[in-house]
Amino acid sequence: MTHLDPPGGHGRPAVPSAHATAALARCVSVEPAKFAAAHWGHTPLLSRAAELPDLSGFTDLLSPADADELLSRRGLRTPFLRIARDGQLVPAARWTGGGGAGAEIGDQVLDERVLEQYAAGATLVLQGLHRIWPPLVDFARDLGLALNQPLQINAYLTPAGSQGFATHYDTHDVFVLQVDGRKHWRIHPPVLPDPLEKQPWGGRADEVGATAQGPAALDVVLAPGDALYLPRGWLHSAQAQDASSLHLTVGIRALTRYALVEELLTLAAEDQRLRASLPFGTDVADPDAIEPELTETVEALRDWLLRADPSAVAARLRQRAWPAARPAPIRPLAQAEALAAVDADSRVTLRPGLRWQLGPHSSDTVALRLFDRTITLPADCEPAVRAALNGTVTRVGDLPGLSDDADRVTLARRLLREAVLVPA
Repeated sequence: MTHLDPPGGHGRPAVPSAHATAALARCVSVEPAKFAAAHWGHTPLLSRAAELPDLSGFTDLLSPADADELLSRRGLRTPFLRIARDGQLVPAARWTGGGGAGAEIGDQVLDERVLEQYAAGATLVLQGLHRIWPPLVDFARDLGLALNQPLQINAYLTPAGSQGFATHYDTHDVFVLQVDGRKHWRIHPPVLPDPLEKQPWGGRADEVGATAQGPAALDVVLAPGDALYLPRGWLHSAQAQDASSLHLTVGIRALTRYALVEELLTLAAEDQRLRASLPFGTDVADPDAIEPELTETVEALRDWLLRADPSAVAARLRQRAWPAARPAPIRPLAQAEALAAVDADSRVTLRPGLRWQLGPHSSDTVALRLFDRTITLPADCEPAVRAALNGTVTRVGDLPGLSDDADRVTLARRLLREAVLVPA
């Protein structure tokens, strides 16, 4: 593929939007460049409320009243809620049940059972809020664009004096945003730096427990409006103080170099030398028998790696990363009305947060690659498509490169139907 996207590349603007920059600024008290150089993936960062730009804290994202709304009136189901008590998860059967008349489901959250657990000291974990609570849907999209990483958002509601989970580490970076109440955090250095998702803390529980008995690298109480960044692997525990606590945890699912290795090995299946069977009768339990085969395999793999195509690796990583970060929600009914009414004077714009690639598909077509599919269009549409996807509001009749307004309207209608564009 020769020519892809405008500067910034792969559907991501060269300069992050003001919304994306503001979302990151709410989480860290230092400039983005300093955060990236000194903290990202390396060391924790504590940002007090007075050091952050939004002195109102995080109640606009999710307040205690909002959490009550989700737990009582929104028909929440598993796995959008977990409950933990004394360091263990409470089985869902103890706080879920049927949804009542007309709801043919058996795993709806029962508010009276949630009350029972919470009043007894359990921590409530509202999960996947970046998919179901509008302010967090928008915040997650903006912060994800600033970090160029997929992320998730959970909320932790802990009764006064309680601790939901024992000391542990996460296999993803997190921002902790204290919304309400105060929570005491003890942070210890990693027992395994940069753990992968398949290296959870449970496999090192003894090391984690022993390290947690030693001096903490950071021992702080988070108050409303405070934020804490923790790289993956850093040990942590948290206990609510003299009142109940609500905090948001933003989990950042950053891809790693190991992900590159995984994709390279998948692509290496194209090499016949690496697909070859071991010699007949090889005793795979005998190191001496394996040694020459290992040597030849390593040589073949090295030869193949030197010829590896970065574009092929990038295409596979795109299939991992893009579906993990959904673009802004669309309103299907309003979008359908816009489809019916579109004309040359209609204004359209790129769906916020949509990642895309545009490049040649064949001699007479171009391919618009999205997070979940690829759209093929006539090659003469390329200038108009690029203009429509530049992130600004565009009048349909001003789309370049097409012969008349009828073609421009047809293209706009197609991109609206595909949820690439939205009415401005």
